[in-house]
Amino acid sequence: MKKIVLTGGGTAGHVTPNIALLPGLQKLGYQIDYIGSYEGIEKRLIESYHIPYHGISSGKLRRYFDVKNFTDPFKVLKGYHQAVRLLGKLKPDIVFSKGGFVSVPVVLAAKHRRIPVIIHESDITPGLANKLAIPSATKVCCNFPETLQYLPKGKAILTGSPIRSELLQGSKEKALEFCGFEKGKPVMLVIGGSIGSVFINQVVREALPQLLKEYQVIHLCGKGNLDNSLAQTKGYAQYEYIKDELKDLFALADIVVSRAGANAICELLALHKPNILIPLSAAASRGDQILNARSFEKQGFSYVIEEETLTVDILLEAIRKVYADREDYRQAMEKSNQMDSVETILQLIESEAGK
Repeated sequence: MKKIVLTGGGTAGHVTPNIALLPGLQKLGYQIDYIGSYEGIEKRLIESYHIPYHGISSGKLRRYFDVKNFTDPFKVLKGYHQAVRLLGKLKPDIVFSKGGFVSVPVVLAAKHRRIPVIIHESDITPGLANKLAIPSATKVCCNFPETLQYLPKGKAILTGSPIRSELLQGSKEKALEFCGFEKGKPVMLVIGGSIGSVFINQVVREALPQLLKEYQVIHLCGKGNLDNSLAQTKGYAQYEYIKDELKDLFALADIVVSRAGANAICELLALHKPNILIPLSAAASRGDQILNARSFEKQGFSYVIEEETLTVDILLEAIRKVYADREDYRQAMEKSNQMDSVETILQLIESEAGK
């Protein structure tokens, strides 16, 4: 039996593309194992699919000063030795990495074991973890044409992002029942990312009195970010995190307000959902979400609001504009040259695993 190890973690965006590959890999007859951190979000997400999960030590590699910078390299080194032993035991034909810091020791260990590695980079410019891992990779997949200039020519392949097929099969009726909403009134879906955004949550909730006059609002606010004082508000449904019902919520949404993580926006593109992107600010990140958002804005897929300029009035005006122009956004996305990313990556895995 063919064997593959998947790795990636830290945020849901480093896990969901791996999940999108699971049905195809299983159909091709692969035995699948997953390597992630001991208690990261990837552990909970992957174990629900009954895939064998192996936790290793993981440290974060930071671009800024932090006391943990003195201890985390030892965690990474420990993770590397654990990954070397694990790969020796599992003996996979290939490793597929979606990035995140836990993936670095796994990719380095695979090179040590002479196991081919395919990396997927979601953002326009590679993150630090993937920068460290790319020299050890056999091939590097990417989402955006702009990314090719940052990758080694012999390794880079434009594949797009793997999208879970079930996201395309949602039911509006199930979502209406799940949220307790009425038929006929437009629905806005707000997604703050897997850990939520306190600032976006605050602005959305301040805007609710105006929003609820015209829309019903589904708010995915992140763990620990529920506001109990709004629990009985008609037309407003808030959840920390949604898994199984997400496809239905997408089907119901007429407009989406979202962070600009690469996987999230590629899902919006696949679903042709008119959207407003509020990228994580450069002050709180390396600026990758800003680049992602601007690329989508340039192609006519999204309306972008910089987090630093976000206010209730600016959000309300953006929602009015995007909803009024929603057909223009849908048509632009329908005309995009979106690839069948899952099939493209599966063919690449088959090719490299067979060498």
